[in-house]
Amino acid sequence: MSKTDTLKELAGHIESALDEHVRGWEIAHGELTVTIHRDRVVKVMGFLRDDPACRFTTLVDICGVDWPQRSDRFDVVYHLLSMHHNHRVRVILATDEDTPVESIVSLYPAANWFEREAFDMYGILFDNHPDLRRILTDYGFHGHPLRKDFPLTGFTQMVYDEAQKRVVYEPVSLVQEYRDFDFLSPWEGAKYVLPGDEKAEGKA
Repeated sequence: MSKTDTLKELAGHIESALDEHVRGWEIAHGELTVTIHRDRVVKVMGFLRDDPACRFTTLVDICGVDWPQRSDRFDVVYHLLSMHHNHRVRVILATDEDTPVESIVSLYPAANWFEREAFDMYGILFDNHPDLRRILTDYGFHGHPLRKDFPLTGFTQMVYDEAQKRVVYEPVSLVQEYRDFDFLSPWEGAKYVLPGDEKAEGKA
């Protein structure tokens, strides 16, 4: 049986067992993605962990995706691994800025810091999380840096100043050129000059 056939069989098993919880599934690039309803996440994740045909006992990652044009602007993406069956599955649900997603820390303790990171970077809320607070940004930081509408300037950061021998606050200025990608190859019409181009022009 091919890998695609195995994943289709697994997807069919998950869909039949969790019919009212699953919105859909697809196989792309050799990976299974299951889309679920937001309020069913604990039920679905518990099934994927405990069902003998699944046994996704390892939580690899939880991340967020921001779609600011949607009413449910965030996707919460869970990556699970079954070392017993050598399978991976991606579980996706959608939520908005105000509606919390149920925490899965009770099922996967590793979700603790992943959910805190999603809260810190995107502002995604998780109900019944044991300690939902920022994990990467500084004390008193406002905003969520991985949102696509996060401003590039106007924030402060706390750093240790070696000259003053104390902690000081200073403005944060994110250089725009590092966030403005045109995805063009330098050989196919990029509008900027790359270091070293002058050597090529000299040879010509």
